[in-house]
Amino acid sequence: MVRPTSLLLGGLFGLMWVIPVLMTPTTLAQCTSLKTLETKLTYRRRNLKHNFPINYTIGVHYEELFKLSNISRLRVRVVDLEEGDLQDVWLLVNQEVLKRILRVLPVRHPSYKYTSDLEDLFRKIQQVFPPQSDEREPPERIEEIYNRVKEPNSKGWRFVTPKSLLDNCYRTMHCLFKNCFPSEDGEQDYCSALHWRKGRKRQLQET
Repeated sequence: MVRPTSLLLGGLFGLMWVIPVLMTPTTLAQCTSLKTLETKLTYRRRNLKHNFPINYTIGVHYEELFKLSNISRLRVRVVDLEEGDLQDVWLLVNQEVLKRILRVLPVRHPSYKYTSDLEDLFRKIQQVFPPQSDEREPPERIEEIYNRVKEPNSKGWRFVTPKSLLDNCYRTMHCLFKNCFPSEDGEQDYCSALHWRKGRKRQLQET
């Protein structure tokens, strides 16, 4: 006769094999799309700086300036924040940023196709994002960011260069999807670099 303990252990070992099978395709699809985006973003300097007038800026919501420092503040201040919340904000913010850049570009502008291709790539990334759970509401602060980004008449406009917006996209992507971009010797860990800079700044202020 098989003991209940043996059955339980057998079930647990079975789950250990089944869970990776269920989770791996989504994770691999995400990483594949994000690495494609990483490659595409390496051309942002040529397309969103050299093809624009010097110091050219566009208006964006304050929340669309999604930087490493914003991630750090949200992690410290927002209760019950999950990594998926930050990843969803990253996706929404950068989709809106690309729409704003495209609005100021004539179709024949040399950077229009590049920006349009990025927008299409973000749509594909959205398709492989895990769906949000119906059983959990995002934290209030995250909901506020969603609403303000979608608000057409917001008063909190900031004016920044198109390239700086995609610089933010690139850096925060590496911070929020570290499993897709493992750091190797000599490579920059964007989240760790942020913590080091903040710690160094505090030390200088105290001396």
